[in-house]
Amino acid sequence: MRRRTFTQSSRYLLLCLAIPLAVHAAKDANGCKDSPLISRFPGSVIENCEDKSDSAFTFNDIGAKKEPKQIEGEYHFTWYDFPAGASAAQVTRNLTTAFKAAGWAFVGDSGSGRFTVHLGKAWIHEEVSGGGDYKQYIVIETQLTQDVVATTADALSSGLTATGHSVVNGILFDTGKAEVKPESAPALQEVVKLLKQDARLKVYVVGHTDNVGGLAANMDLSRRRAAAVVQTLTGQYGVAADRLQAYGDGPYAPLASNDSDDGRALNRRVELVKQ
Repeated sequence: MRRRTFTQSSRYLLLCLAIPLAVHAAKDANGCKDSPLISRFPGSVIENCEDKSDSAFTFNDIGAKKEPKQIEGEYHFTWYDFPAGASAAQVTRNLTTAFKAAGWAFVGDSGSGRFTVHLGKAWIHEEVSGGGDYKQYIVIETQLTQDVVATTADALSSGLTATGHSVVNGILFDTGKAEVKPESAPALQEVVKLLKQDARLKVYVVGHTDNVGGLAANMDLSRRRAAAVVQTLTGQYGVAADRLQAYGDGPYAPLASNDSDDGRALNRRVELVKQ
């Protein structure tokens, strides 16, 4: 079982419940421990657990629109059986009070003891059951290692031949910024391969955004991101400048609805368009 580690921060405090903690370690499932972010309801026993250093979990009913939100990072799941003398309402009340006291934001609540809280890079979802147990899902946002590149030179070539344009998956930027992240290297290398396969090929590098924020800001961001990709390809990979031209299309050509996180993620992209 992988040992849990969390970044030390004054914002991430051990949350202590209102009742003194009961002796329980001997009954817990092998290798399972409480998270350092939140103590268990007193007298509870861990039935099962799962820890992954690189995973994802979808938190439902998040925000005013109650949308699903997938968070990637360090993942921890713990399944507790609480004492027979306690009620689901009592467990829920203790948990919510502890989170509120420590300054966590309540970002989702589907009722009946199911709620999600957020603080810094940490997300926690609690599900309290009337059947005598509760489940806890924790994700600590981290920069994950990219092991698979969806973009290939052949796929880009096929897209350009069939439709005149092709999405370059894997070119990454921080939110609101136009600096190409180092993790984009595998995708950029595939673009270089594409251009080497056809010495006559010239492309527009087109930046796209979702519709969050002002139109002018999104248009400017898309232009700067496209220009940054061109600069990286010419400056770091030696692509001739006359084979590339940057263009920003902002939110004008969405691939999906901007009404969901998943749709907006698809719309934030870089495409190649054949000149």
